[in-house]
Amino acid sequence: MPVTTESMDRLRERGDQLADTTIDALFEQEQIGHFNTLMRWFGGKDRELPENLPAVARDYLSATATPPDWVDWEVMETARMFFIDNNVHISTALSFASMPACYVVPHVARLLATTHSLDYPSNRMAATGQFTVYLMRPDAFEEGGAFVPAAQKVRLLHAAIRHHLRRENAWDQATWGVPICQEDMIGGQMMFSIQVLDALHRLGVRITEAEAEAYFYAWRVVGAMLGIDVETAPSTLQEARDFSDLYMTRYMGPSDEGVALTRQLIDLYEQVVPGTLLDPIVPALIRYLIGDTAADWLAVPRSVVFDHLVPAAPILLGALEEAEARSPIAAMVLDRLGALTTAFELSSLTRGRVMHYAVPEHLKDEYDVPRPRNQRWAPPPVSPLCSPPAS
Repeated sequence: MPVTTESMDRLRERGDQLADTTIDALFEQEQIGHFNTLMRWFGGKDRELPENLPAVARDYLSATATPPDWVDWEVMETARMFFIDNNVHISTALSFASMPACYVVPHVARLLATTHSLDYPSNRMAATGQFTVYLMRPDAFEEGGAFVPAAQKVRLLHAAIRHHLRRENAWDQATWGVPICQEDMIGGQMMFSIQVLDALHRLGVRITEAEAEAYFYAWRVVGAMLGIDVETAPSTLQEARDFSDLYMTRYMGPSDEGVALTRQLIDLYEQVVPGTLLDPIVPALIRYLIGDTAADWLAVPRSVVFDHLVPAAPILLGALEEAEARSPIAAMVLDRLGALTTAFELSSLTRGRVMHYAVPEHLKDEYDVPRPRNQRWAPPPVSPLCSPPAS
């Protein structure tokens, strides 16, 4: 579907009808206790539904229990292998490009502040990382897997936020649209898909066309499971570029909430890394990945040394990937190191309360996934929708 300012305006007025209907019924019938029970059930190991769960909740769970019937599982497997091969790089892009991109949109930062997310930055970051790890597990969509319940929970939580913000008149809908509207959900999907690919490209990570398409496709599947109307969302990387560029140019700017969130993000990762010598590398990475203008809006500190060293990251990553391509042993060691680094990061953010993620040592051989490196992906050009008019 072509992206225009008019089509995006229409998306601002729409939420998620299925989840909203479920939440409205639960809260209007004063069955909030069932909602809380359901939230606890999502995070538990018992797959038996709680007794006396209202029909509206059972209907929601039934309707969202499986992925869309149009999913191409071969493409999803390519995406999963790409994630496993690049999990540290992707975690870096999510933390230091995607999250700051959220913070540089003032009404999104305001939403996080309104829902008290400012008070629990480590939980928010860990939830984002854990959600991605759940998605890329081999059993993600199988019965008993962790991803589908996680997606069901996130979708209901978004609806609950919409319900409470409206009821409490805590959101200026005339100015910002429906809270967590379709436009913002798609905008978030772009931050976690094409903007991650952009960050990987900027870091010098080698990506093939097939890997880029597959990674974007995986987030398109995720978007559908989180309540995005796929008929209105970008279906190709070029459409994603158009939407992402237009969305960011429409809304990005400075805000007190964005500054506070970014400061918490920086503090959080400085605490994860032992010592203080490397502390400046976190803001330097953010500044390198999102650019000086956005970094200045978010009050990202400057570093005379690291602001010049971080742009050399593509050279280091290129050398590591060359070693990985030449040596099966090096590939195994780097993949294992990546898995351990991701698990350590998640464990640090939640004081160990995470599901650990281990990558089988012979995963690539077992799944026989080809990894051609002769053709590298390049990001789509800047959308013409954002180009200045010819003089």
